[in-house]
Amino acid sequence: MSLEKTKQQLLKSFVSDGGINHLDGPNLPSQEAIDALARDMIHLMFPGFFRHNEFPRERLEDLLEQRLSQLHGKLTREIRKCLVAEADISARRDAETEAEGILAAFPPIRRLLQTDVEAAYLGDPAARSYEEIILAYPCIFAISLQRIAHVAYERDIPLLPRMLTEYAHRQTGIDIHPGARIGSHFFIDHGTGVVIGETTTIGSHVKLYQGVTLGAKSFKVDPEGKIVKGIKRHPDIEDRVTIYSGATILGGETRIGADSIVGANVWLMESIPAHSIAYYKGENLVVRSRKSREKAEG
Repeated sequence: MSLEKTKQQLLKSFVSDGGINHLDGPNLPSQEAIDALARDMIHLMFPGFFRHNEFPRERLEDLLEQRLSQLHGKLTREIRKCLVAEADISARRDAETEAEGILAAFPPIRRLLQTDVEAAYLGDPAARSYEEIILAYPCIFAISLQRIAHVAYERDIPLLPRMLTEYAHRQTGIDIHPGARIGSHFFIDHGTGVVIGETTTIGSHVKLYQGVTLGAKSFKVDPEGKIVKGIKRHPDIEDRVTIYSGATILGGETRIGADSIVGANVWLMESIPAHSIAYYKGENLVVRSRKSREKAEG
């Protein structure tokens, strides 16, 4: 079968169907390279895990220097592609400096990740050890890459942050936008199907179950009908909140108060105060104070 007709039609499409071509543009970051970067970053977050070879303490400093240098070089190359692919003003930034800035955030990120592992261990009665959590719990992988990607997002590096979190999404089924701001001791039990939007803020000691969505209620549009970007669209979750499986919480003005519980499959588009519990009784949504129940039980 001749492919000549298909070739000619594709050539015509390349000319007429703009917006999805990158024929003469600068070299874009490679998804394969970004995925490899993500794995290298995880290895530095959790030294001695995820590799066939050991990470002996007596060689720790030399190995760390070597791997940091290698990672810095790879990260610089991909950031340079990201910057050049964007507007000229972005391309004037130094990719090497941006890479150094991301790597400089690794020590505080590791301190946060230690709290996340602790939260998983304390929050799951099935957890046997920290090692099991680091090696086998998908939330740790997804949260780790999101915390790294968030640094790149805050530095306004294009493409890279989303490519990192999408790698985690493909690997775990957990979709956390790099823009989301997440406090310490964060735990996602099971994890599959969790979606956390760009402008979400999450406090400390928050626990989510599978299938939770922290999303946008609606999208504002400009006079031309185009979605307005860069505005607050996703909810705020305060400290010590638990959200059970299948719950959906939407809207940039929606706030879940501290020490609250959102029950399974609850749909919320309005705020609830601190110390609340939200659940369905039949077909009706009930939001009441946890303190009244605790007082009655006491």
